[in-house]
Amino acid sequence: MARCIFHIDLDAFFVSVEQVLDPALRGKPVVVGGDPRGRGVVACASYEARAYGLKSGMPLGQAHRLCPHAIFLSGNFHHYRDASERFMAILSELTPDIEPIGLEEAYLDLTGFEPLYGPPRETALKIKQRVRNELGLTASVGIATSKVVAKVASDLSKPDGLIEVAPGGERAFLAPLPISKLPCVGEKAGSALKRMGITTVGGLASLPPSFLKQTFGLHGEVLHRYANGMDSSKVEPFGAPKSISRSTTFSEDTLDRSFLKAVLHYLAERVGNELRAQGKSARCITLKLRYADFQTITRNHTLKQPVDTDWAIFEIGCSLLDKALEQRASLVRLIGIGVSHLAEGRQLDMLDPWAELRERLNLAIDRIRDKYGFTAIESGATMPLREVFPTEDRRYLLRTPSLSR
Repeated sequence: MARCIFHIDLDAFFVSVEQVLDPALRGKPVVVGGDPRGRGVVACASYEARAYGLKSGMPLGQAHRLCPHAIFLSGNFHHYRDASERFMAILSELTPDIEPIGLEEAYLDLTGFEPLYGPPRETALKIKQRVRNELGLTASVGIATSKVVAKVASDLSKPDGLIEVAPGGERAFLAPLPISKLPCVGEKAGSALKRMGITTVGGLASLPPSFLKQTFGLHGEVLHRYANGMDSSKVEPFGAPKSISRSTTFSEDTLDRSFLKAVLHYLAERVGNELRAQGKSARCITLKLRYADFQTITRNHTLKQPVDTDWAIFEIGCSLLDKALEQRASLVRLIGIGVSHLAEGRQLDMLDPWAELRERLNLAIDRIRDKYGFTAIESGATMPLREVFPTEDRRYLLRTPSLSR
């Protein structure tokens, strides 16, 4: 039996969620990313904005020059996460074989489900209609016998489209497409192939596997398989996250240590809150800094015993920050903190007389924030942020990098 793999992707996700919240934005060039007078990049652009050449990753200043009448929004991860959870809940009703890719896209393996749901195309149309009715969003769907072909098909069907590639038709479907449409062809490989005169997937598929392996190493074998529509990789159900992090880019570079520590404290609280919500603790704390010249560094500290309190995460992050700034006291553009090496449950340090008190305090604060919003209760260390960051739904609106987990 041929496999039946779906790739489902929500169109212009961040912008579409904003348009659901504010219907006046529909049909207009909208950019999620921040203030174009500041720094940062485009996180998402509406299709109306894309018509002017705007795309994800483009500097906001350049985006504004290309489309000065666009509406620029800072974005809010809280809203996007909620929409993503509702989207994944719809998909999970169909099959346990679901592999989320980020917030807005996923693979589904519906092999053998045709007697239950009907033809794949009809199933896809029903999913699209549910997403539209329940979330107010549009989804593009690719259906094929493999993940790579389904992904290419959904990308080509955007926006709000549906392409089904019949079993046996994978190579013919891919052949006329530009090599850039193949997920495994990055900028470096694409440039090398173009220098050889290879511009289409069909041209790539016709190259001898031995030549591709000699030229690109093991990646050459992947290029050959994918170009020929061959991909046996399984749809892997979503596993528990391996790390949790929060970061933000500043509107102006800064070396104000008190401000940096205030932001770090807030980010540590957000990480700690998420960690406890998952019933986890962490053994590794990581600090991330990006300087004004775009040099990015990470510093981490591994603990003997896992922790889950805001205080522990911040204390270690603050120590890493002090050491980093001692080594290089330069203007900072971005700061972030994360935890990894996650463990189930919590384990109090019996040698620390304050451990149980901090544990109880964090749980009490979590309950208040869950009910009334994150800034309903704050530590003195984060109070200066009220003068810097706007708030929405009782949480600070940080800049674009905070949209990622």
